[in-house]
Amino acid sequence: MDFRTEFKPLTVQPQQIEGKSFEMITEEIGEHPFTDEQYRVVQRVIHASADFELGRSMVFHPDAIEAGIKAIRSGKRVVADVQMVQVGVSKQRIEQFGGDIRVYISDEDVMEEAKRLDTTRAIISMRKAIKEADGGIFAIGNAPTALLELIRLIKEGEARPGLVIGLPVGFVSAAESKEELAKLDIPFITNIGRKGGSTVTVAALNAISLLATAVQ
Repeated sequence: MDFRTEFKPLTVQPQQIEGKSFEMITEEIGEHPFTDEQYRVVQRVIHASADFELGRSMVFHPDAIEAGIKAIRSGKRVVADVQMVQVGVSKQRIEQFGGDIRVYISDEDVMEEAKRLDTTRAIISMRKAIKEADGGIFAIGNAPTALLELIRLIKEGEARPGLVIGLPVGFVSAAESKEELAKLDIPFITNIGRKGGSTVTVAALNAISLLATAVQ
């Protein structure tokens, strides 16, 4: 093989690249159990990760998509566990309905309380967030401890999120936290196993916001 030969991409236009990618994903994934709207989320998760196993492992509460759309259109707050999720989300689609995106993990009072209680900032950030984001979307892609704390608060009736997107990645408690989320009778989007992360959480949330901004 002559490595000096110049590589020429199929296309250089962003929309064409995305469209071609989605066509390839649809062709490769084949038959699947997802509804059309759920597949819009799965498709973007695969697009963000190039991981079909991750895409096929996605799990949806039956009301998840509708609940997410309703929360965005109602101007509810989106809570992200880390700045990486906040940065990646399309803010314009959230803000056009009056909502916003907040991360609490680096708030001074959160850091002080976590130090005082000798616990993680992720846990304390969820305790603060539920007071300011009733009915909102919680997008957790990095911290299993944040998801486990949110689940505890939901079980105890202290938290009433509109939708939980729980896709944390990792080896310690990541898979277990998602298993616990999937047992709840609230709208959720999650997956089975250790895979996940901020990138795929952003992809799932952006898919929901695109559905929310579609012609009503």
